[in-house]
Amino acid sequence: MSVVTEDAAASSTASTVSEASTPAAGSYAAPAAFSIVTALSLCHFLNDTMQSMISAIYPMLKENFALSFAQIGLLTFTFQVTASLLQPLIGAYTDKRPLGYSLPVGMSFTFLGLLLLAFSGHYGLLLFAAGMVGIGSAVFHPESSRIARLASGGRHGTAQSVFQLGGNFGTAGGPLLAAFIVIPGGQTSVAWFCIAALMGIAILTWVSRWYGNYRRAAAGRPAPSTALVHSRRRVIFTLGVLAMLVFSKHVYMAAFTSYYTFYTIARFGIDVQQAQILLFVFLGAAAAGTFAGGPIGDRIGTRTVIWVSILGILPFSLMLPYANFEWTIVLTTIIGFVLASAFPAIVVFAQEMVPGRVGLVAGIFFGFAFGLGGIGAAVLGEIADARGIEYVYWLCSFLPFLGLLTVFLPRLAPRR
Repeated sequence: MSVVTEDAAASSTASTVSEASTPAAGSYAAPAAFSIVTALSLCHFLNDTMQSMISAIYPMLKENFALSFAQIGLLTFTFQVTASLLQPLIGAYTDKRPLGYSLPVGMSFTFLGLLLLAFSGHYGLLLFAAGMVGIGSAVFHPESSRIARLASGGRHGTAQSVFQLGGNFGTAGGPLLAAFIVIPGGQTSVAWFCIAALMGIAILTWVSRWYGNYRRAAAGRPAPSTALVHSRRRVIFTLGVLAMLVFSKHVYMAAFTSYYTFYTIARFGIDVQQAQILLFVFLGAAAAGTFAGGPIGDRIGTRTVIWVSILGILPFSLMLPYANFEWTIVLTTIIGFVLASAFPAIVVFAQEMVPGRVGLVAGIFFGFAFGLGGIGAAVLGEIADARGIEYVYWLCSFLPFLGLLTVFLPRLAPRR
């Protein structure tokens, strides 16, 4: 990450603000602004690496605490629903009253949640720790998404992809680190990841300082227009369609993030460490897909990316429940890459439909995604207890059919 001094950040911020008022702003990005997007992506990596510790150590927690699949699903539900309920509220509030220094505060909640997770002695405390991590996530995502958009130089899709890339790599790296650090070292070794939280707090303090300079430099400029390009009814309908697309993506993703290790162990008889490595392969492919989705959307349009990323995985998802071990690796890699490219495009599409409400839209869609992931994990856990883990993957293979709803999305005018 490129780090600049505070004075340099302030001067670069001022130039960013002045350039943003010209037609060339879409192609211009001050070095300080670019470093902010990179810093936020790095913190997203740290944030989601720590969060993924929860799901990555599920097999160990299941054994240590004699948990059922339903109880594991409730852990995911607690973390993700806590995040989903708070994110839209935080996003709406900070649209009106930006709180840059809320970012290091949010990371502090994650730090405390990890400490509790490392030393929890009973299931109730595990649930409380998961909720603390959820609060940290609720604070981090809307405000950091807003700052990434401000620092994008007009390349909103690219900035959103770079920002989310860090999160996806963090989610992918969590299981790998769990396989080689937490599983051999035991539950208390989760505390080592508090170091990542402290790094995040330091970086986000610097980002918050840049954000304060940006706001002071932009104080004299008129507020951005919040006028809707389409009718209110059309906007609400479109957001509903986008919500259904997020549903199809994140419930299917929940099947992988919460249960893929159990699926590969049950179906192919591999050990926990091998299963964690396979989960890393899937999540790594998802991270690459996230990075590809934004820049491609800036070039060919977010609507086209959404079409391809959700409906495009249907043949592969339908084949997955019948595949052997080698083809399972190939198919899940393709599914992870293609499916993950949808979310940056969906967020940018929604922000274009509701201009001037960046934090609210980011909070709703990040929060909605977390909530769906949590509810999906809880429901899929109940189904796995009743019908078996392989049945879950057969059932979820039909979710990409919802990609057909993309036909109802309006065509947005190209941005300059």
